[in-house]
Amino acid sequence: MIRRKFVIVLVGMVLLSSNLVESAATMEQLAKSSEMMRTVCMGKTKPPMDQVEGLGHGKFAEGKEIMCYSNCVLEMMGAMRKGKINADGAIKQVDMLIPAEIGEPTKKAFDICRNASDGVKNNCEAAYALVKCLHKNNPKYFFA
Repeated sequence: MIRRKFVIVLVGMVLLSSNLVESAATMEQLAKSSEMMRTVCMGKTKPPMDQVEGLGHGKFAEGKEIMCYSNCVLEMMGAMRKGKINADGAIKQVDMLIPAEIGEPTKKAFDICRNASDGVKNNCEAAYALVKCLHKNNPKYFFA
């Protein structure tokens, strides 16, 4: 719990130091934030790097580590909490944190995918269902 709070504070500091108080991030700022989340979640869940890199190309390996990596990233983004998709929260964050050029397709994908994990009990599997849906509905931008 303490580590998660530290990460959230760290993400907030990065975003605030990047002058994001009233505007969306640039692609460079998004890349920096994504790299930080990737580093934290890879350290926590230990997926193979090729599986993490494959996510952005629509290659979805099956395995606990990559599924839990996806859950970690989505929870850090505030898009999931305890296996439940928080589409409304994610959509609200898009305008503030996602560059305008990819914001609308990202919001649309979250809206389409809001029920992607319905009926899935395992948090990591639920997150992976969302990741697959988001990629299917917005392959041009992908968080991993």
